[in-house]
Amino acid sequence: MAFLMRRPFAVTCALKQTPITASAFRAFHQGPVQKAPANFSNKFASSRATFRSAFQSTFRRNYQQPAAFPNPTAQGNLTQRLLYGGAIFGGTLLAINLVFNRETREDGGMPPFERSYLNDTFLHTGLGIGIIGIAARALHANGWSYRLMAANPWLILGIGLVGSIGTMMGTRMCPPENYVAKYALWTAFNLTQAALLSPLMFYNPAILARAGLYTVGLMGSIAFVGATAKQEKYLYIGGPLLAGVAVVALSGLAPLVLPVTATRTLMFTENLWLYGGLVVFGGFTLYDVQKVLHHARLSERGLIKRDPVNEAISLELDFINIFIRMVQILAMQQNRRK
Repeated sequence: MAFLMRRPFAVTCALKQTPITASAFRAFHQGPVQKAPANFSNKFASSRATFRSAFQSTFRRNYQQPAAFPNPTAQGNLTQRLLYGGAIFGGTLLAINLVFNRETREDGGMPPFERSYLNDTFLHTGLGIGIIGIAARALHANGWSYRLMAANPWLILGIGLVGSIGTMMGTRMCPPENYVAKYALWTAFNLTQAALLSPLMFYNPAILARAGLYTVGLMGSIAFVGATAKQEKYLYIGGPLLAGVAVVALSGLAPLVLPVTATRTLMFTENLWLYGGLVVFGGFTLYDVQKVLHHARLSERGLIKRDPVNEAISLELDFINIFIRMVQILAMQQNRRK
């Protein structure tokens, strides 16, 4: 969803840059036609390649300056890159623990009911992310991404918001006892996210894989801190995080109102949207994990119902927002090296 909300006019820019003939999309919008010439498949394959190139160039910001220092993880052989990546991940985990996890739990460890509730939440989160990934790949392979980009971006944005918010609210309001309807709505929510995120499949699969691994590592380390920290230590950051996400959202809308000549301002808003968004949604991950443990204690006392599906939706949204930013950061690094 955030992928389309960030630059809704980029879709039309990609269409203007792409010399696609009417016959290339005739199968999507018209009825049966006459027999195609023998070289139709070659022309269609060429159009798909050109469309993909135009899409990637459209979402590439030209005002990004080249990096002053090379990226060590992109140099050397596979062993060196793995060592660099492991060192970065280990250092990040150690730093997060030293800064945010100075006060650990005072109850001697996580009780069994909290551990069970947290494990069920992580299980549903992983299952939801898997559904989104598989469905997005299948939709992209069937040409959905091309049809999505050819449609009116504001119409897609409106329908996407209605579908995402509607299925999410329906899932949250559905009681856990009615598991058939609840899981059906939850599946519809995941499919809606997959339909809106399918254009990410235009990126290099290696970038998507690396972004996924980085996202899992970042969220895993933050979740570890939230699970082992003192009870309800980070529940107070919910309000500041809402203010932060509002600032990040406004920075994402800056290209719609600022002129192209405002290069420095656009660079600042781009970095704020990317790196500020990583900080904000990393904080939401910490908050959501502690909220899951708090709800586990309330459900143990019978004050609320046990509902890991609702808890998983929040973590899924955190994952999606971090993953999108990771993809764009890695894509920009790759473009600078070309």
